[in-house]
Amino acid sequence: MKKIKNESQLLQHAIKLGAAYAVQRGYVGIDSTTSAKDKQECIYRLLVQDKLINPLAEADENTANIRHKLVTWIIKKLPADHSLLK
Repeated sequence: MKKIKNESQLLQHAIKLGAAYAVQRGYVGIDSTTSAKDKQECIYRLLVQDKLINPLAEADENTANIRHKLVTWIIKKLPADHSLLK
């Protein structure tokens, strides 16, 4: 897996946008008391369910791969001139 520049900031942005997307879809399970790991997994599964990202192989579903998948998703969603992509 290739290291991505600004990965932690991109992950935070992905969680923020993913949580907003989940609320927009009517999901109320994400709140301020939910752990970061649970938020990441929940957002990942929602995006897979809605076919916005391709699922990982079942053997590859771990925290690091889910984080990487969310970061690559947000990179595709951000405009090319966004400050996190520079």
